[in-house]
Amino acid sequence: MATVIDLPDFARRYRRLFVLTGAGVSVDSGIPGYRDENGDWKRSEPVMLQDFLRSEATRQRYWARSMIGWPVVARAQPNAAHGALASLEAMQRAHLLVTQNVDGLHQRAGSTEVIELHGNISRVICLQCGAAEARETVQRALGEQNSEFVHAVAQTAPDGDADLEHCALDAFSVPECGHCGGMLKPDVVFFGEGIPRIRVDAARAALEEADAMLVVGSSLMVYSGYRLCEHAQAIGKPIAAINRGRTRADHLFTLKVEHGCGDALTDLVEALAAAPSLV
Repeated sequence: MATVIDLPDFARRYRRLFVLTGAGVSVDSGIPGYRDENGDWKRSEPVMLQDFLRSEATRQRYWARSMIGWPVVARAQPNAAHGALASLEAMQRAHLLVTQNVDGLHQRAGSTEVIELHGNISRVICLQCGAAEARETVQRALGEQNSEFVHAVAQTAPDGDADLEHCALDAFSVPECGHCGGMLKPDVVFFGEGIPRIRVDAARAALEEADAMLVVGSSLMVYSGYRLCEHAQAIGKPIAAINRGRTRADHLFTLKVEHGCGDALTDLVEALAAAPSLV
């Protein structure tokens, strides 16, 4: 098993890195991950798109849990991993950063070349008229319409969710579009929903221009990330990964570092600053 000491040599050999990040990057910011070190779900699977669209009860469950869990994401601050990745971009080592996360922490840390594959939880869109509004605006409406839930306590779950089990969810009032009264949905890709083609094409094009791929904090169990690794292998791009535990693409990696994301990336940035190229 490779150690963190091997990573700087990889980055010196392959200067323009295509970076893919997952939930493990944001764990140190207080946002829980979906999976354990074996890549298995830690809790029940997230809401599926078709269930959200066709079932009022599913929307009630989603928005009730989101009302309790979203403030954790809203208050989260970038951690050392986010900062180190922004530094790699500033050093012209990160060709593009593609994230499966929806928390916006990479941009807040200073990364500018970012593709959010799965969207951003800070936005809400109307599925009828297309209007968009800030999630914090919807949060205020949720609190006003559901005052009995405001002080509910639940364990925090990934991406602004919470493990809320409440006997009165059938009385929960879901938010409606302020423009047309249509159905609101967070501007994120639900399970069972396709990623916009423009994002996929942009990511693949950047990968083809890069020297190598670096996966950070992702088990790659979701196909959107795994297929980028498959594409990297198909076009001859080596892949390094920083992740604790098993990933779906272990067999594709040139190098794997089982180490905390923040420590590994901080050490990488320091090593590249001290000796930017191979002797």
